[in-house]
Amino acid sequence: MAEPRILAIVLAGGAGKRLAPLTADRAKPAVPFGGLYRLIDFALSNLVNAGVRRICVLTQYKSHSLDRHVSQTWRLSTLLGNYVTPVPAQQRMGPHWYTGSADAIYQSLNLIYDDRPDVVAVFGADHVYRMDMMQMVDQHLASGAGVTVAAIPVPRSEATSFGVIQTGPDGRTVEAFLEKPADPPAIPGRPEMSYASMGNYVFSTKVLVDALHADARDDASRHDMGGDILPMLVQAGLAQAYNFMDNTVPGADPRDVGYWRDVGTLDSYFDAHMDLCAVHPIFNLYNDEWPILTNVPSQPPAKFVHDSGDRVGRAINSVVSNGVIVSGGLVRDSVLSPGVRVNSWSQVERTVVLDNTIIGRHAVVRDAILDKNVVVPEGVVVGVDKEHDRARGFVVSPGGITVVGKGTEVRP
Repeated sequence: MAEPRILAIVLAGGAGKRLAPLTADRAKPAVPFGGLYRLIDFALSNLVNAGVRRICVLTQYKSHSLDRHVSQTWRLSTLLGNYVTPVPAQQRMGPHWYTGSADAIYQSLNLIYDDRPDVVAVFGADHVYRMDMMQMVDQHLASGAGVTVAAIPVPRSEATSFGVIQTGPDGRTVEAFLEKPADPPAIPGRPEMSYASMGNYVFSTKVLVDALHADARDDASRHDMGGDILPMLVQAGLAQAYNFMDNTVPGADPRDVGYWRDVGTLDSYFDAHMDLCAVHPIFNLYNDEWPILTNVPSQPPAKFVHDSGDRVGRAINSVVSNGVIVSGGLVRDSVLSPGVRVNSWSQVERTVVLDNTIIGRHAVVRDAILDKNVVVPEGVVVGVDKEHDRARGFVVSPGGITVVGKGTEVRP
């Protein structure tokens, strides 16, 4: 059998309101992650590593930095017909913007008509994970399903926060799709676990196009992939589930298996960074066989200076990027992005520090996220007293993480 022609559509138009203030002037998929990366780099890396190299990225809200990142970073060989291209909302179907994820694809049907794929992969742009999606495509084609949805087992007590897939006794045929149910159905044979939808789908092209047209005619629809398109195809008996735990990625170690994080909130974003900092990280960025690809800035290697008394430049259990200078300060359990400067006698603990932020002498930053170009002056404390942080106008997450917006000069 000939290899199927696959078009990937990455949904990157979300506003990401729960990640504010990190999304104050950038789209959620453009939010920096892990020092060097943007969130969208994980979805794009998974597709490209799997050999899927015709990719359209649908954008809408505050998309300038996202469009720039995709255009400058993700350049594939046009000689071979490969591309990763950002596609902004264009009002092709009338004078309105995207009203949902399904409407975004419906308004971009010209992409499918032009490419004429056998299979359309629809993936989210803001999850942290590794996945060889060709294994999902193989199951989809072998089963004859109209749509295959990626599913990950989660404890039933946590499944109330997800779209939940109810399967038949075979563990694959989708019988119902439930949005954040109060009593999630269990996986057959595993009463303590439920299948959560990962928001990744593989469609047979005609099934997707027909479903989008039907959905567009339904005035009562929210025009959402998970909320409307998937239930429509479930009712028609065309949906199957793919168990993410069956996916094997070259170079993965046992700690990586099944790792998937939806970083849709400040606390989940922070926790996913802390996963990187352990001696044996839960998610390993050092897998050369399935690399997370991005544009690495042309900055010098990280530098650690001073070793005199209590003025020692140190970073312990931390991820430190290019261009960072730790000058006589202590960094512990933190992620430092390119160009960060940590000055003498300062302390940075359990903190995510984005590009070009400056931590002044004797400053203390703890349990915090600092966006780009933040300045913490000499002796100033951030993240230690949460009530004081709120009084200064900073967001404090439900989990107690202080977030300082881009370009802020923190006052005492």
